[in-house]
Amino acid sequence: MPAPVRRPRPASLLALLVAAVLLVAGFGTPANAEPNEIPSTKVAQARQNLESAAGQYIEAEAAMLKAKKEQTTMNQTLLAAENRYTRVRASVAKYAADAYKAGRLGVIGVMLNANTSDEFLARSAALEKLTARDEARISELVQVKKEISAAKAAVDASVQEQAKHFAEMAKLRKAADKALSALGGEATRGWVDPNSPLAIPAKRNSDGTWPKEVCSIDDPTRKTVAGACITPRTLHAYQQAQKDGFKRYTSCWRPGDMYEHPKGRACDFSAAAGGFGGTAGGADRTYGNKLAAYFVKNASALGVMYVIWFCQVWTATGGGWHRYSPTGSSCGDSPSADHTDHVHLSVY
Repeated sequence: MPAPVRRPRPASLLALLVAAVLLVAGFGTPANAEPNEIPSTKVAQARQNLESAAGQYIEAEAAMLKAKKEQTTMNQTLLAAENRYTRVRASVAKYAADAYKAGRLGVIGVMLNANTSDEFLARSAALEKLTARDEARISELVQVKKEISAAKAAVDASVQEQAKHFAEMAKLRKAADKALSALGGEATRGWVDPNSPLAIPAKRNSDGTWPKEVCSIDDPTRKTVAGACITPRTLHAYQQAQKDGFKRYTSCWRPGDMYEHPKGRACDFSAAAGGFGGTAGGADRTYGNKLAAYFVKNASALGVMYVIWFCQVWTATGGGWHRYSPTGSSCGDSPSADHTDHVHLSVY
């Protein structure tokens, strides 16, 4: 039996197959190549602990700054009350000395020596005015002393409040260190750039604390995805990075129940201009270094909880950069999990 003849496949069909393979593999548009972090249970728990510690630390830090601000105001109130007390006390002392010299009997004698009833009534009215003025001055002195006592008590309470928050921050710092130990642990030099641009601070409450926010704004990085949302503070951080020149592909919201992306409080900034891909090198890695340093420098202004880049993590709890090794392999073997192709930002 003659062998079957193999007919050449049309070039157009071959091109369609290649295109389909590329699309499935995720090499189409940046949106088709989202970071695919599939951590172990250990890493997932460590990240959740880190998120909790960093968020509570930011709250405690803001509360301590609020207490310090209030203490400054209270100290000013106390100083004003003490100055007022000094003036009133001097006035009362002078009045008491004058009254002692004149003597109450002398005043009564003047009244008794009145020649007419009208003159007696007039002198009696004058004495009542003097007594009322005397009582007013003494009353003011007592009131100022009460104000001083209240101001001192408020200052003491503010100092105690600061001590409480400071102790809480120390506890949260230890909790963060424990979570970091599960992700690689030891401190590293990381990325710090004093020449990074300064971001415009995100909106705070009048007392300096952070307003509570929810995922309420359409995510500009996922316009075609229904339900994609971010918080106002996340949007602000994204816009500030854009303003300061970090305009490469970014993806914020994504579905799921892990980390901050589904809550609208995190963004992934690709190091490469074309989107997420392999481990960054050369100019792409320099871009990632600068972006990571930018978020660290502006952490307080933007409400940053933590930043992950190139197998390292920086947290708001202090201590600088730490090694981040979720896969346990060489850094870069898993670009998404190791964050060697994108900078991860989480905000409070």
